[in-house]
Amino acid sequence: MAWRGQLSRNLKELRILFSPNSPSSSSTRTFIENNYKDLKTKNPKLPILIREATGIEPQLWARYDLGVERGIRLSGLSEEQISKALEDLAKGGAAVKG
Repeated sequence: MAWRGQLSRNLKELRILFSPNSPSSSSTRTFIENNYKDLKTKNPKLPILIREATGIEPQLWARYDLGVERGIRLSGLSEEQISKALEDLAKGGAAVKG
């Protein structure tokens, strides 16, 4: 899990969108409850935006250098799969820089 401390090196912004009461967003809500504090503690200057909107499909968006953005739909993913998706987005930022 060392990648968690490296998020701010590869990302300029992280956005998590989800519905506050939709069943499809339940694992995303759990991920935020269990991981936000750790992610923010390890990356205090990285903007981590949490956006709730009724009826929206859960999504994870990463913004890199030069305005490049990549997003992943989180519907049907478990908390562990969401963590893996975030790790993949963070590692993808190194390729955008390089």
